[in-house]
Amino acid sequence: MQPEKKVTTASTKTIPATPKVTSAPKVTNASTKATVQNSSAGNILFTKENYKWMVIGLVIMALGFFLMAGGKSSNLNVFNDKDVYSPMRITVAPILIVAGLLVEIFAIMKKPK
Repeated sequence: MQPEKKVTTASTKTIPATPKVTSAPKVTNASTKATVQNSSAGNILFTKENYKWMVIGLVIMALGFFLMAGGKSSNLNVFNDKDVYSPMRITVAPILIVAGLLVEIFAIMKKPK
């Protein structure tokens, strides 16, 4: 910090000097104005269509997890490998989950029109 300067007048009063603050001149052109208008008007990250695709992706993933969980075994004391290693659980369900994730990536990356 700089020490405060004192100004002395003819009537011997001391008045603290205040620096004059001037702002820099504002430079505006057509592209700057257009950018400001576009950023204030289009501040929405996702549109309704993006959210629609996100919900579709979530439903596909939920279906995949549901199919992977499978059903209840008929006898809990006996291991049934056909239930555990069924094509529905080890092939179809993981494919649905990955497809749902790809739909989610598409929904996030999709630019609004």
